Amino acid sequence: MNQLLEDLKFRGLINQVTDEEGLEKLLSEEKIKLYCGFDPTADSLHIGHLLPILMLKRFQEAGHHPIALVGGGTGLIGDPSGKKAERSLNEKVVVKEWSNRIKEQLSRFLDFESDENPAMIANNYEWLGSLDVIQFLRDIGKNFGLNYMLAKETVQSRIETGISFTEFSYMILQSYDFLKLYQTQNCKLQIGGSDQWGNITAGLELIRKTEEDAKAYGLTLPLVTKADGTKFGKTEGGAVWLDKEKTTPYEFYQFWINTDDRDVIKYLKYFTFLSKEEIEELEQEVQTAPEKRAAQKRLAEEVTKLVHGEEALKQAIKISQALFSGSIQQLSAEEIRQGFKDVPSFELKEEGIGLIDLLVQANISPSKRQAREDISNGAIYINGERQQKLEYVISEKDKIEGQFTVIRRGKKKYFLIKHV
Repeated sequence: MNQLLEDLKFRGLINQVTDEEGLEKLLSEEKIKLYCGFDPTADSLHIGHLLPILMLKRFQEAGHHPIALVGGGTGLIGDPSGKKAERSLNEKVVVKEWSNRIKEQLSRFLDFESDENPAMIANNYEWLGSLDVIQFLRDIGKNFGLNYMLAKETVQSRIETGISFTEFSYMILQSYDFLKLYQTQNCKLQIGGSDQWGNITAGLELIRKTEEDAKAYGLTLPLVTKADGTKFGKTEGGAVWLDKEKTTPYEFYQFWINTDDRDVIKYLKYFTFLSKEEIEELEQEVQTAPEKRAAQKRLAEEVTKLVHGEEALKQAIKISQALFSGSIQQLSAEEIRQGFKDVPSFELKEEGIGLIDLLVQANISPSKRQAREDISNGAIYINGERQQKLEYVISEKDKIEGQFTVIRRGKKKYFLIKHV
């Protein structure tokens, strides 16, 4: 078997493939071009996009040529796949800005400067933006039977709740993407999530009808699930983004290190480039010494480094260790900002405030009486150090880089004081 396909099978990364035997033969005979589309539906990609991005990277590392297609055109329409209701349409200027941000994010994972097999970025607005309605209906639309489109799961699932002609036409536009890349780039494989199977096979059908003796293929990846039934890629704060401004490297690292034992080996296969032997060793550790969480630590390290780089990983580990040990003073203001992004905060303008007054004003303690009790009982910590003096006054030495003071009440309740 082709070495790349063998590795993908070990990792459980192949959900469906249109002609496995034909694709295996093709990959063994030549270095192909393949593509995956990324619609700009937000100003950042999230970890739901990570699996197909890494799939393109796996193909590139095996010597093939990946094409990352930014949906500057299809992003103006909206993909009904996996959606229960119509998407909101975004303005052209917004979609253009988001498309540029996505291009930048994709460049972190794919090598566009390689001498042998450089990756390529394309934007489907280049060909979809110039289509007129007559050309669209005559040259493309005529190849799609209504019954064929209605039979697709992405359309069927929306018939009862309603689907507009705009979203109904999305399948045709994505199919046209595949045809254009086949014609102009000799791109022979489209990959995507499991919800893209209908769109991918529709594209293959358009190529078959349009091009003589065409040989093209489609492959989908599995839906990423969690053993506890909750949605992958979601936290209390919302989606886990690839943009460090939306999800800090520390939060990103914490997401992965908190992976359930039941999921960790699957995620190591999906999201890392560790060898089969390394993953099997970690699987053994999960079974024999789960309390060490060695597999979770390795997963968090590998994916954080892949997405945010070595320095961001070191910073995330440093923050994690400081919070675990209570050594808050070791952290910089930027690290405090990351580690305490979601804790209750209070802006303090007053200089030389007494600790009792601060605890009440910042809603850390409900009253002065309770504040006195908390201090006397040793429940109050300033930047990780216990403070039991009732007359204590917050001064410059309590400000980390002049910006923050971290107050802890009890074992786990943190509060961030922002000095303004």
